[in-house]
Formats: sequence, structure tokens, C-alpha cells
Amino acid sequence: MKRVKCFVDGFNLYHAVADLKLNHLKWLNLRQLAQAFVKPTQEVLEAVFYFSAYPTWLEGSYRRHQVYVKALEAMGVTAVIGHFKEKQKKCLKCGAKWCAHEEKQSDVNFALHLLHQAHMNGFDKAFLITADSDLCPAIDLVLDTFPEKELVILTPPNRYQIAREIRSKVTTNKIKQKHLVASLLPEKIYDEAGEIICIRPAEYALKNI
Repeated sequence: MKRVKCFVDGFNLYHAVADLKLNHLKWLNLRQLAQAFVKPTQEVLEAVFYFSAYPTWLEGSYRRHQVYVKALEAMGVTAVIGHFKEKQKKCLKCGAKWCAHEEKQSDVNFALHLLHQAHMNGFDKAFLITADSDLCPAIDLVLDTFPEKELVILTPPNRYQIAREIRSKVTTNKIKQKHLVASLLPEKIYDEAGEIICIRPAEYALKNI
């Protein structure tokens, strides 16, 4: 059986799902989603890595993201959390200034974990859920250094066309809305003792579609 590991570009996937305007699809079981692309008689999904960062300055988003990460970890997903950095910006026309936030480390963490897992022979096949061409150098390095490893890009919904550069390198499959619908987390997540770990945020309830 081929050993499969999945690496998820959290923000790339999140924004693709958000563009669908169906909030309940954000409550997504990443392990189940990856499992949908595994060949059950030939492959076994061994791990899922989720790379993201908390928007700490946005109270509601920060709270929901924390709950979501807790749910993912209960499903056996490894969350690797980066951070945002404040960045001062200025309008060149009117001179107005404001503070923006720039996400840091997620792409680097994604690339490092992919390379580390390849180097330690941690997988035979890797699913990469992303459409971000910034990850092309890491993909090239894995392919050049470990030609026996198989990489497969799983493009987020409606991101296939804009992922032209990254999908030119390896086999690519599309994540469709039907895959998301079939891969939702339950409303309540329980631990082995039957205690509730977390509850789906109200914003992600089906009633909001």
C-alpha cells in the first residue's frame, strides 16, 4: 500500500470556499476530504497537515478559527500555525495611512514540512491542497531530489485555471463543491470519553445557506 500524506494551504483553501458564499462548507473535515482522493485498494492516508495563522485582531474570526483547529486536531489533523505581522501602508494619492496585516510563515511551514517528510521517507505520495505558485520551488526540489515520490495537486474549488503554473509540474485533480459537501464535520466533536471537545460555530450552521 502506498503511504499518502496531505499538506493543506489553509488560507488558499479557505478563500476558495468563502468565494462559494456557503458558510457551512467552511466547517470542513480535511482528513475526510483528502480521503476522497485516495485509492482505497492501493493507498492509505497516514497524515494530514494544515498550515494557517490566527487573525488575532478580528475577534469573531479568531474565535471561529480556534474552534476549527480544535475540531481538526480531534480528527487527527496536525495544525501548524504561523502568525500575522502588522504592516503600515500609505495611499500614494491622498497620503492616508493605515495598519494592514500580512500573513507570515504558512508557505514556509508548508514547504519545510513537505521537504522534511520527503527527506525522512515519510510518504510515497503527497496531496498538496493549494493553487499558490509560491510553492513551486519546494515542489521542484522534491521532484528533483526524490524522483520516486509522487506529488498530486488538489486545486481548491474554482482555482484550477489560476493554478496554471503549479499544476504544470505534477498530476492535478480538482476539489469540487460536491467533495466539500461530502466532507463536513459533525455539529459536535467528542473525545474518547464522550465529552464534548467543541461545537460548530453558529455561523457555519446549515441554516445560513
